[in-house]
Amino acid sequence: MTPSQQYQEWTIACTDPSLRELLSAYLWELGFEGLEEGDGLLKAYGLPEQIQTEAVEELLADHGLDASVQDLPSQNWNAQWEASFEPVTVGSFCRIRAAFHSPETGYEYELCITPKMSFGTGHHATTRMMIRAMQELSVPEKTVLDFGSGTGVLAILAEKMGATRILAIENDPGAVENMLENNGANACTHIEVRTGSLEQTQNETFDVLLANINRNILIQYASGMAAATRAGGVLIISGILNEDVPMMQTAMEEVGFRTEAIWNEGNWACMRFKKDNIYLKFDTAIS
Repeated sequence: MTPSQQYQEWTIACTDPSLRELLSAYLWELGFEGLEEGDGLLKAYGLPEQIQTEAVEELLADHGLDASVQDLPSQNWNAQWEASFEPVTVGSFCRIRAAFHSPETGYEYELCITPKMSFGTGHHATTRMMIRAMQELSVPEKTVLDFGSGTGVLAILAEKMGATRILAIENDPGAVENMLENNGANACTHIEVRTGSLEQTQNETFDVLLANINRNILIQYASGMAAATRAGGVLIISGILNEDVPMMQTAMEEVGFRTEAIWNEGNWACMRFKKDNIYLKFDTAIS
C-alpha cells in the first residue's frame, strides 16, 4: 500500500479456513493490496479505482458470501504495516527480519527486509515454499532471474546462496523502490534491478528462473520463461493454487520443461521444472 491514500476495507464473513485461503488467492488478482484473516473473517484492502468490484462481487456470490465495504481514513499504511511485522522463518534455512529486529544465530541465511505493503515479505505461503524449493538448489557461480521480484526476497537469498549474477524484474515502481532499499540493507552487489516484465531480459538466458506471480501471468509468459532458461536450467514457480497444478504442468511441459517436484502448503502449490528431456516427478507436502 502507498502511504496516506484513501483505501477501502472489504470485510467478508467466512468461517471455512480453506475457503478463506481460496478467496485470498483470487482477491490478490482482483486489485487488492493487503489481506488479513482472523475470527472467521477475511479483510481485504485496496484502492477503489484498482479493485475490480464486479468481479469481486461475482466471486463472493458464487460462494454464497457477501462483504461489507467501508472507506478508511487516510493514514500512513506503511507505518502501520511495519509496526505489526514479525520475523519469518523457514526451518533453520532462512530467517527474514526487519531492521528493528535483533539478528539471531542458528539460521543458514538471514535476510533484513524493510517491510512495506508489497508482496514478498515471506509471510505468504507461496514465498515460504519458494524459499524451501531454493533450499534444494545449488546456485554458486550460477545466474538467476527473479521474475516478479516484489520486495526482492528471493533475489537477495539467491545472492547470499552464492549466485554470481541475479536479474530482478518487477513492474510495480513502489516495489522496485522497496527492492533497491532491501538490496542495500543486505549489502547485495550482484543484483541488477529492471522495471517492467519479462521482455526486460533482452534475450538473455539464466541457470535458474524464479517466478512467484500468479496463474494467468505464468501461463502468459510460459514460452518467454522457457526462452530465458538455459538448457538444463531450473524453473521454480508459485502463486498458484493446488487445483491449478495440472494446468500449469501441461503449460510448462508444452514449452520444453519437465516437472521435477511439487510442494503444497494449504491450498497453495509450488512447482520445480527442468529444461531438458528427462522426466522426473516427486510429490512432496510441506508440513
